[in-house]
Amino acid sequence: MKRLRETSELGAAAVEFALVLPVLLVLLLGIVEFGTAFNAQILLTNAAREAARSMTLSGDETEAVAAADAATQPIGLTVTEADVTFTVSPAGPCVSPARLSVDVTVEKPLLTGLFGATIPLTGKATRQCGG
Repeated sequence: MKRLRETSELGAAAVEFALVLPVLLVLLLGIVEFGTAFNAQILLTNAAREAARSMTLSGDETEAVAAADAATQPIGLTVTEADVTFTVSPAGPCVSPARLSVDVTVEKPLLTGLFGATIPLTGKATRQCGG
């Protein structure tokens, strides 16, 4: 009789593991997705900062977009002119004491594809014009 109980308990452990495994896998994949998205968000904020720096120093939007694109290359994101918005406050040329705001928005593809195909990320930076 003792041998029968040990066998049935081993089967119960296997059933419990089969029930818990999908939850653990989804949790693990969610942690990985969040980590990569968080890393991409940090790099995108750095890309916006680089674009603002380049724009205030050179005044060339193409050069600023290239600086933002170079900052996002480690994670495989591409920044184009359509992804970057430059705003000068107060409106007018970017000269001191005006402030330049840069928004960089891209769609980041997810690794697993479980939670949707892409996630929109936005990096923002503000810098005083004229250096």
